[in-house]
Amino acid sequence: MDNYKLGFVEQKFAELIWKNEPISSGELVKLCLKELEWKKSTTYTVLKKLCEKGIFQNENGTVTSLISKDDFFALQSKNFVDETFEGSLPAFIAAFTKKQTLTEKELAEIRAMIDSYKEG
Repeated sequence: MDNYKLGFVEQKFAELIWKNEPISSGELVKLCLKELEWKKSTTYTVLKKLCEKGIFQNENGTVTSLISKDDFFALQSKNFVDETFEGSLPAFIAAFTKKQTLTEKELAEIRAMIDSYKEG
């Protein structure tokens, strides 16, 4: 799975699968018609593309993820930091907080995450 990036529509589609998995491909077609107004062929085309990216699989008509939503977004975030900030998390945080003040609650959550990382 080299390419972790999803377009806006692909992401909405992926969210439907993550929320409803395991889901039969037939039910996915119905869900995509209702939620995205897609035809059957569009659903199968996008599903095939995301299966080729290694995000989902369609085995015997049942669609499941090969990577969880949380893991997918963690990999996307890591790639963003790697590409944009040369892998420096402190540089990312400095840029992020330059225009946005963190609340005390957010600071406490970040401290707790750092402390748990040091322990783990």
